[in-house]
Amino acid sequence: MSSTKSLNTNQGRVTVDLQCKKNNTDHRTHEITLDRLIVRRGKPFTFKLSLERPHQNYIELTVETGPNASVEKGTRSVFDSKQQQVSSWSLQVLESSSLSVSLSVVSPSNASIGLYSLWVKTGSSAAVGTRVASFTVLFNPWCEDDWVFLPNEAEKQEYVMNEQGILYKGVNEYITTQAWDFGQFEDDILDICLKLLDLNPKCVKNPQEDYSARCNPIYISRVVTAMINCDDDDKGVISGQWDGTYIGGVEPSQWTSSVDILRKWMKYDCYPVKFGQCWVFAAVMCTVLRCLGIPCRVVTNYQSAHDTDLNLIIDEYYGDYGVMPKRNLDSIWNYHVWVEGWMRRPDLSEDFFYDGWQVLDPTPQEKSTDVYCCGPAPVRAIREGHTDIKYDVPFVFGEVNADKVSWLIMANGSKRKIQTDTKTVGQSISTKAIGTNKRQDITENYKYTEGSVNERTAYDEAVKRAIAVMMAEYPPLPNVEMKISLDGKPLNGVDIKVKVSLSTDNSKTQELSVKMNAQVMKYTNNPSARVWSDTKDIQLQPKTEQIIPIVIPFAAYGPEFLDNNCIKVSVITTDKSDSKLVYLVEKDIVPHDPSLQLTVSGTPILNGEMTAEVMFENPLSDLSLYDCCITLTGSGLLKQTEENKVSELGPGQKATLKVKFRPNRAGPKKLMASFNSSIFKDIKNSIDVNVRIVTSRMVYTTFTK
Repeated sequence: MSSTKSLNTNQGRVTVDLQCKKNNTDHRTHEITLDRLIVRRGKPFTFKLSLERPHQNYIELTVETGPNASVEKGTRSVFDSKQQQVSSWSLQVLESSSLSVSLSVVSPSNASIGLYSLWVKTGSSAAVGTRVASFTVLFNPWCEDDWVFLPNEAEKQEYVMNEQGILYKGVNEYITTQAWDFGQFEDDILDICLKLLDLNPKCVKNPQEDYSARCNPIYISRVVTAMINCDDDDKGVISGQWDGTYIGGVEPSQWTSSVDILRKWMKYDCYPVKFGQCWVFAAVMCTVLRCLGIPCRVVTNYQSAHDTDLNLIIDEYYGDYGVMPKRNLDSIWNYHVWVEGWMRRPDLSEDFFYDGWQVLDPTPQEKSTDVYCCGPAPVRAIREGHTDIKYDVPFVFGEVNADKVSWLIMANGSKRKIQTDTKTVGQSISTKAIGTNKRQDITENYKYTEGSVNERTAYDEAVKRAIAVMMAEYPPLPNVEMKISLDGKPLNGVDIKVKVSLSTDNSKTQELSVKMNAQVMKYTNNPSARVWSDTKDIQLQPKTEQIIPIVIPFAAYGPEFLDNNCIKVSVITTDKSDSKLVYLVEKDIVPHDPSLQLTVSGTPILNGEMTAEVMFENPLSDLSLYDCCITLTGSGLLKQTEENKVSELGPGQKATLKVKFRPNRAGPKKLMASFNSSIFKDIKNSIDVNVRIVTSRMVYTTFTK
């Protein structure tokens, strides 16, 4: 295709030479094509007009992009050589004769990207101009005023111009690589990328607003993130598949080129290409962003968390035999791949704090503002725990720095916490190094050193801000605040006194039904028995606190507390004027067992004589204890378990066990005492005894591991 074009117009015959070879080379778009004009915004380009009629020293140009282009939306500009506004398109006459003129045109550094029409009017008497050419405008990482400006030339060569790359897969102990062909400068890829923008739902709904917003790399990157996947039924590029069946498509691991995928999408009427997984989504997005002029790199995060509820905690559940259920809502992937795009974020801060690399994740995991997209999330915000910053920072923070809590699911369905791990998530975050095929570890960009004070501070900050955002996004209805507090120390064997306090931020009196319940709970957190309940109707006055006292009799909970370890008090309050307004508060109460006293006397030396005494006093004022038994045991101290049985222990009476013994092994040992009765079970105490060896010359103290 020639860069010169002749047209018959109402102003006579006009020949336009767009000087594509020179301009495209100057604008670093020559690798795409030399046959059509492709320029980067904020940088001058030139063209020449040859006219059949004299131009009368007046040339007016009009540029337009998108349907219903308008000056107000920034998608249309009319200008001549006398208009030199920095924020607008400008024109400069380089050479001029009566029948020809060479012009230099500069687009503003915030012009919308995409396909433009060029209109020319020669002579001030002409009513309208003539459409003489079309050209494409891209983002410009070489322009300091462009939001995608990247200062370092080597970085621009790697993150904009390099068509080949390396993806990192495997596990963090064994990282594997896959070469990838991004191919952003293949001659048809730019048209495919622009087609992708035109099919995005925002453009379909309101094309005028969409084209106007295409000046903003934040907007463009978010749109592309959503359009790489097809989970919103939006003619997205790739269909994801993770269940191992790939009938009717290509197994994700077989792809090696974005070009093949994008061409197939275009060839089959923009029908999603089957199939992709995270590295495929990310690699194709990298192609699109680099093609449009946004610096981009592919990033792999090992031990990558998927936090479904954005609480920055990954809950993992295991069966009795350590087998994880088929589907945890939260999960940790061996690795996950996304991209980073480079851009300024003046929407977040005036001091450039959040400028730079932004996480963009096209893999459909969770919705963001009702669309399967993620980002741009500033890497700096992720590192500092600023989870109240747009977009999707809590989700990405969770991917690289969530805490992992492991739960054991018992056979009865209950769960028990096994451990909390603050260090596993987010390992060996990797990208291709500049100018080489080596791996660059960028973990430090995302988080401080694991376990450091700064890392834990960032985590705490992330949790605090995430909670604040959720409260702002979901403002509560007029609220009844309830608290359950203890009225004194809860002692097993006596009545337990509890207070329920209620207050409201409502400006009106509320008629409430308060239902209170106490259940004895097993150690598995399953209920054993209901031991007390009551219902009260109250009028809750605004700006006042109302107290409801509760007494849970020992006579009610004592007999049920034998094999259990807590009492759960729950209060459910319903607004009588609106049954949908229901409030809940719970409190687990663990009555303190009476103490079991254990004392030891004597010098703790091997075979030296010592004495241990165990004593229990019945704390009940009106009940006797039956079948009482005190036991004492200690490996290396006692040869056998010692015990004392008491058939009945009246109120206030004491049971004792006194044992003389000689330690028979040296080192740290432990005496353990236990008391059981008809009411009190498994009351325990222990004491450490460090047994030494004595010789005629010195005393040695030994320890066991």
